[in-house]
Amino acid sequence: MQRIIGLVVATFAFSSLSGVPAVANTAPTSDANVFAQGRNFDQGRQRGVPLDVAALLTAARGAPPMICSLASKAVRGWGWGGSDAPSTPLSAVAPSAGGDDSWSDAMPAADVQRLLAGLSSDDACVQELSVRLIGTQKAELVGGELVTRLGSSDAKLRSVAALGLGLVEAQNGVDPLIRTLRDASVDVRANSAWALGRIENGRALSPLVGLFRDDAEKVRGAAVAAVGHMDDSTSSIPALIRVVRQDNSPAVRRVAAWALGNLEAREGIDALSEALARDADARVREMSAWALGNIEDRRSVAALGAAIRGDAEDRVRETAVWALGNIGDHSSIDILGAATADRSANVRGTAAWAIGQMDDNGTKAPAGLLRLLSDESADTRLKAAWALGQLEDVSALPAIRDALKNEKNDHVRRGLIRALMKSGESSQGTLTQLLTSSDPQVREAAVRGIAGARSFDPWPWPWPRPRPFP
Repeated sequence: MQRIIGLVVATFAFSSLSGVPAVANTAPTSDANVFAQGRNFDQGRQRGVPLDVAALLTAARGAPPMICSLASKAVRGWGWGGSDAPSTPLSAVAPSAGGDDSWSDAMPAADVQRLLAGLSSDDACVQELSVRLIGTQKAELVGGELVTRLGSSDAKLRSVAALGLGLVEAQNGVDPLIRTLRDASVDVRANSAWALGRIENGRALSPLVGLFRDDAEKVRGAAVAAVGHMDDSTSSIPALIRVVRQDNSPAVRRVAAWALGNLEAREGIDALSEALARDADARVREMSAWALGNIEDRRSVAALGAAIRGDAEDRVRETAVWALGNIGDHSSIDILGAATADRSANVRGTAAWAIGQMDDNGTKAPAGLLRLLSDESADTRLKAAWALGQLEDVSALPAIRDALKNEKNDHVRRGLIRALMKSGESSQGTLTQLLTSSDPQVREAAVRGIAGARSFDPWPWPWPRPRPFP
């Protein structure tokens, strides 16, 4: 137990070095909630206590995988920052965990050497923390050493070295990593592909596309994701379309759909529409809807509308509704109006948001949007109020007034007042009632609204839930 606590303390000392100030906490703690409290430290740029690398790696040896995985949050990034790497020393024994991006000043040379030695450890926790800490250093300092280890006879060391080269985005690692795309080890090939995607050097594009036919799902997925992150990879679009249509892995098809959307590939609209309509995996359909919305081409409206009307999965319908809102084509307003009656509150709320995106002059609020003012979900009512404020439809004023009389949620009430003012409310009785309210927030909102509709900006933007990413 003392050793595990030492691991926690040493790791969060590194967090302090990376811009998270040390904060005393007197509440009773267990091993688990020490980590949870660490996640809530205020971010800052001041330096904390120096990191004792030797103590950290000594404490890491033999630590339970879950504890080590949580500790590594302090030094790993989120999403494309590092936690999405296909293979890490702990990935076989502990789930991936995200955290805030970290960056450290250059470490003393002796500590760097300790970390490089830790890459060869037979302990997965020591390897994990070593590579994560190395990943905070500049490529000029550690890139050459990582390239040397990429040529090791030990497949585990090659895999960790590839991970490190990706974390530091070492340009001098491009050619060695391209060579290891042919490695006999699945983990080495996958991590090399992932690293090349982070480095984003165009020389790697053709070799990465060649991995789209690799026997290992993990390798294909890593290669497809890497290509999707490379801005100059438009030449790979036909290959990505083939993956969406033909790969036998739903996980790989999903990443390929994301890549087409991230590259805003209009050539992929037909393939994505087909996947949205026919793919057996809901995650692929969801990502295809997102991709179509990110491409923002009105040719996608029909396919998205069909998904909204007919897909059995709530998350697919919700993402399709978001996509229509992102495209912003006014012809979809009837589809969105019908979606306000969806059985899912998430779909109804996102439909309200999407209708608010259609805020061209003269747009009438659909009847379904007005009905959402009495929805059981406060979030949906808030989005409906926001949308009505965007549309500025005078004919909606009676419905907004009625909703305001019954609304109990403070956020929604302020949204309704905003909608009233932006829609041209001029009734003396209504204004008097608002200005004499016992609620100071209502009075403030009314005064701001009378002062001018723009005085409400910026107003909390009721975005739909986060869209899917690979």
